[in-house]
Amino acid sequence: MKLIQKIKWYFKLYGMFLSQYIKAIMHSRTDFFIGFFAFFLIQFGGIAFLALVFRQIPSLLGWSFYELLFIYGFANIPRGIDHMFTDYLWILSGDVIVHGEFDRYFLRPIHPLFQIIAQRFQPDGIGEMVIGILLVIYASGQANISFTPGKIILMFIMILLATLIYTSIKLFLASLAFWIKRSQSILFMFYSISDFAKYPITIYHKFIRTLITYIIPFALTAYIPASYFLGASSLIESLGLTALISLTAMTIALFTFNRGMKRYESAGN
Repeated sequence: MKLIQKIKWYFKLYGMFLSQYIKAIMHSRTDFFIGFFAFFLIQFGGIAFLALVFRQIPSLLGWSFYELLFIYGFANIPRGIDHMFTDYLWILSGDVIVHGEFDRYFLRPIHPLFQIIAQRFQPDGIGEMVIGILLVIYASGQANISFTPGKIILMFIMILLATLIYTSIKLFLASLAFWIKRSQSILFMFYSISDFAKYPITIYHKFIRTLITYIIPFALTAYIPASYFLGASSLIESLGLTALISLTAMTIALFTFNRGMKRYESAGN
């Protein structure tokens, strides 16, 4: 009975937050559409930069324009999904801890992390995800990348694992706020490194390749899984490494968050 009651709490809480946010969107539709289409303009700038580069050179270390476009698009899909569902972690890394606002998450009989994630649905991420899907479809046709039903399922799995990596990195860095009170600047600094994942890591220095593969594993969110579909890596290398790093990253992030909650002190203590 306790388990059933807890499950009901989870669905009730998420439904409550989602309905409130939908109402907020409907009352400010202009802001919603501006945010939605802003990502189209931002991504267009990145694509325009690639196009200008390839007007001067036929390939970049063996990579064609459409292969880079495929990786660029793939990178936006998990990033957009993470953006939609875990955006409130940015708030956690800001003033939540220092103002003692984390107290309220202990009042409900469900894990505080679920409450934090459920507290905000960020529709801006839809634009990021949609542009990624469109780029992958377009680049696949231009680069003659064939997809079987099995490969489509594999891509779906890799996208979920890549999303898990984004969330894990964000959760780990946001959880540092339990010790240093604010970690938003650190989160922003490290999150900016994710832009390196939009391009083949073979074009970077060995130090950068190691950094974004094993230390801050953003390469596992785009290049490494995408390289399998481009024929640049094996299934074991792409799927196996992505799965291993994603599960390891989430384990570390959850451990850090749970340890941080034990160190939490309410405002005034």
